[in-house]
Formats: sequence, C-alpha cells, structure tokens
Amino acid sequence: MQADVDDRRRINNDTPSALWSRRAQGLWLAALGVVLLGGFLAWQHFYPVTAADGWTYRVYLDGIPQVSALAKDRDGALYISKELGNERGLLFRRAASGSLSQAVVGLSKPDGLVAFHDGIAIAQEGGDLPVLWLHDGQTEALFQGRSVEGLASDGRYLYAIEDRPGDGRLLRFDPLTRVLTVLRSGLSEGEGVAVCPDGRLFYTEKGKRWVKRWQADGADVLVLEQLNAPGFLMCNEEGLWITEDATHRARLLLLDRTGSLQTILRGLRSGQTVLPLAPGRLLLAEQGRGRILEVERLPAASR
Repeated sequence: MQADVDDRRRINNDTPSALWSRRAQGLWLAALGVVLLGGFLAWQHFYPVTAADGWTYRVYLDGIPQVSALAKDRDGALYISKELGNERGLLFRRAASGSLSQAVVGLSKPDGLVAFHDGIAIAQEGGDLPVLWLHDGQTEALFQGRSVEGLASDGRYLYAIEDRPGDGRLLRFDPLTRVLTVLRSGLSEGEGVAVCPDGRLFYTEKGKRWVKRWQADGADVLVLEQLNAPGFLMCNEEGLWITEDATHRARLLLLDRTGSLQTILRGLRSGQTVLPLAPGRLLLAEQGRGRILEVERLPAASR
C-alpha cells in the first residue's frame, strides 16, 4: 500500500518538497497579483491631469471632499456644493474676498446649481425632493422632482433632468405660471442638461453614454456617443462642454461651433460642473480629487 502511494507521488511529483514548492509558487503569484493590482490602482489614482495644446490649468481650490456643483450669483460670489446624502449635503458661498461660509445645510446630494432669477437654483439627487431656489438668504421650493441632478436656465425657464434608471425625465419649469412640463421621459440616468445662447437644448444619458439634442417633435438628435460616463453639460459661445463622471481617465470635452470634438483635459477623476468665467476661462469641479480647477486657453503668442 505504501509503495502504491509512493508511486503515485512520484508520478504526480507530489513529494513533500514538490508540494511545498508549488504552494510557495502559488503564494508568490498571488502576492505578485496583489502588488500589481495595487500598483495599477495607485497609477490610476495619481495619473496626472494633462491639458491639450493651447490650454493650461491650475488648482483653484483644494481640500473640498465631494465637491460637485458650481454657480455664481449676480454679486460674483461663488457657490460650491458638497454632494452628501441623507440631509448631510451642504452649499458653501465663497465671497469675492475669498471668505467661505455655509449658505444652505440639510441637503440630500446637491448635484446641480445654476444662477436663476436673481438667486441660485439647487437640485437634490437624493430622492423625491424639491428643487430649491436660494434668494435673499432664504430657500423656497420651486417644484417636486425625483432624483434631480442637472439644472440649466435660459433666463426665463429652468430646465432639470432626473438621474433615474429608465424612468428619468427632462423637465422645464416656468416660474411665472408655476407650470412644470415634461419634455422627455423614459431616460436612463439623465445627468446633464444645457441650453445654448441660440436656444438649442442638450442632455446626457449616462446609462446610454450619449449626448442628445432635444427636438420639439420628439425626434431627438444623437450628437455624441460612446462617451465615458457623460455627466455635466454647459453651452456657451465656444460650443458644448461635456465632463465625464468616470472614476479614472475622465475627460473635459468641447464640441466646438464647427462640430469638431476637442479633448481639453485628460486624466480627470469624476469631472463635474463646468462654470464659465470669461471667454476661454472656466472652473471645473473634480470630485475624485476633492478640488476645483481653473482651465484657461493660452494666448496665441505662447502656444
């Protein structure tokens, strides 16, 4: 019997030393895998942001965990949202002097801000909650939404989009009549909405990885597809700006007036709101690194 066992060990190379060697090899490979995975994740985390030729960026504000939405009021104060749920979300006001104060507390995932009628409209993605209007130091409920994320305004209407898995809506609110109109329904993870100076309306569906232009007849036009978690949208005279809300290697994109898609920044971690300051100059909230970047086009002479 012992001879049979020894024969099988010899055939399968199952001597004690061979078994220990294979076990040690397996442990070494497992350890190597952990090291490589950790190295890859660290590389992903610290991979630097790079700007396209003709553009530059700098850190405008740092140390803001869960930074998400940005907006400016008529006095030039900057509003910054901290996207926490369960009524732990905050809205900060940064005065022109640089001082920072809490403007609104008790929010649930404030993920959308926009200047609106001499105040600031605030979206809450954390459930069936109202879109709020901050003005004269007070907040007022405008309308009830369901996981509202992006906001935009053309000066008259307020546009909103809901981040829901398949039953999100694109909404238009008229503050004069208090009428809420559903412009589109059945959206998959709607995140961004933008209205251009010429009146064109765009929206993103993160779940579909695309950007569409809304059409009144219902035949919305596919503008961009196969994006990496498209999130926020902003439209100005330069074109349509898109941020990607991906954890790693996200981009800041510009679909310019000629229809050319430009990658302005690479290597972002969860890009959020884009806020224009001046032609060729804007702020970008980078949630994955808890900071706000200032992005600027270089003068022609220095390119």
